[in-house]
Amino acid sequence: MRILLTNDDGITSEGLFALHAALSSDHELAVIAPDRNWSISGHSRTFDRPLRVTEVKLKDGSPAFATDGTPSDCVALAALGLLSYKPDLVISGINHGNNLGDDVTYSGTVAAAMEGIISEMPSIAVSMSTQPQWRIDVAAAFIKRLVEQIGQHGLDKEVLLNINVPSLPEEEIKGVQVTRLGRRIYKDELHVRTDPRGTKYYWMGGNEPPVNHRAEGTDVTAVDDGYVSITPIHLDLTSHRSDIWELLGNLKF
Repeated sequence: MRILLTNDDGITSEGLFALHAALSSDHELAVIAPDRNWSISGHSRTFDRPLRVTEVKLKDGSPAFATDGTPSDCVALAALGLLSYKPDLVISGINHGNNLGDDVTYSGTVAAAMEGIISEMPSIAVSMSTQPQWRIDVAAAFIKRLVEQIGQHGLDKEVLLNINVPSLPEEEIKGVQVTRLGRRIYKDELHVRTDPRGTKYYWMGGNEPPVNHRAEGTDVTAVDDGYVSITPIHLDLTSHRSDIWELLGNLKF
């Protein structure tokens, strides 16, 4: 298969290289990744300035492209002609940390896969917690097996797979679950500081959520319990709850 590899952690990420090392012997790979970290960038494209693209080398000497654009820009560049072909599959990751539940609305890793769907390319986002250890070799080996299955059976171009692999030794992973998105309990904080000129400025953020909302069938629960979580995601965000449709259906202009 012709596979595009990208991420939101940047062209030098070990997670990106782990995927390249796992897949390069069996597939034709192209790498287009940001030249810096774009974590928590969401699904954004660059239209207010030109994009710069530089030919670089991965640490094994393999050719790659680095751009000053976003993760979504990386995929759009491939789809719009930076490559001489349209990839059969987009893989974004391996992300440095989980992308579970509400995280997908912030994640540059997932956003790159979403851009693949928009460009009608089957797409995967893969993430893994760094605690207690970032076992990217385990995640890369699993993705290699999954890609073999996709090569045999295909993958819907309208649905991306958001994959989270537990940070466990391979022999301790209990299996694979197909899941729905769960909920994360964030503990973000606003820090107010003052610069040397006396002007206030603000830092927002926090650590990875210490607590997840456990619910049967969700990605957060599957990973907490030691399973690989695969959540199929599509871009139709419409709510089909009957009570909402009934309420809105009674509105008059």
